[in-house]
Amino acid sequence: MVRALVVSFSALWLAGCSVFGDRSSYEAPNYTVVRSLGPDMEIRTYAPRLVADATVQTSDPSKGRNSAFRLLFDYISGKNKSAESISMTVPVEAAKGEKIAMTVPVQTAEADTTMSMRFFFPAKYTLETAPQPLDPRVKIMELPQETVAVRTYSGSTSDDRLRKEQDSLFTALGNSGWQAAGDPSALFYDPPWTLWFARRNEAVIPVKRM
Repeated sequence: MVRALVVSFSALWLAGCSVFGDRSSYEAPNYTVVRSLGPDMEIRTYAPRLVADATVQTSDPSKGRNSAFRLLFDYISGKNKSAESISMTVPVEAAKGEKIAMTVPVQTAEADTTMSMRFFFPAKYTLETAPQPLDPRVKIMELPQETVAVRTYSGSTSDDRLRKEQDSLFTALGNSGWQAAGDPSALFYDPPWTLWFARRNEAVIPVKRM
């Protein structure tokens, strides 16, 4: 699967967050700021993170987002082998990708859109203690330490706005001594009913030193 542009999704489950974007009661992954790239842009290094990843294949991105969301929501709500509910965290990561079959000699198939969402576990969980999913489309995995460029912005979570913020990041990387080392992603911290000016969204690009 080739992970391409990340898209926002309409059904975030952060029901406890206020319309003013209060996230103080939610745990978030730890990171270290390596350097600033400009206003609201920085290089971060994240420590290894444990995630539940739900990926579905679909020709309808909207239905795919809803399906991936439902898989994760059911999982953290107790539909797992331990029947254990897991506390909410922020942010949530969502990704859109495309998978194209190709062999030698060349054999092609219709592009198959994949929609992925990730839930970041509270720090108390490990690979050994995380409840095991009942649905095979939900995978528990530990992400290695990762260095990323991040652009923080408020307002719309639309695809067009996300592309604009990603373009700003790519431009900032041009003279920074860092270069892209993976496909873009995005992080969303608030539910849809949060007032637009109080939302926290982040465009993310994995990077490495040049």
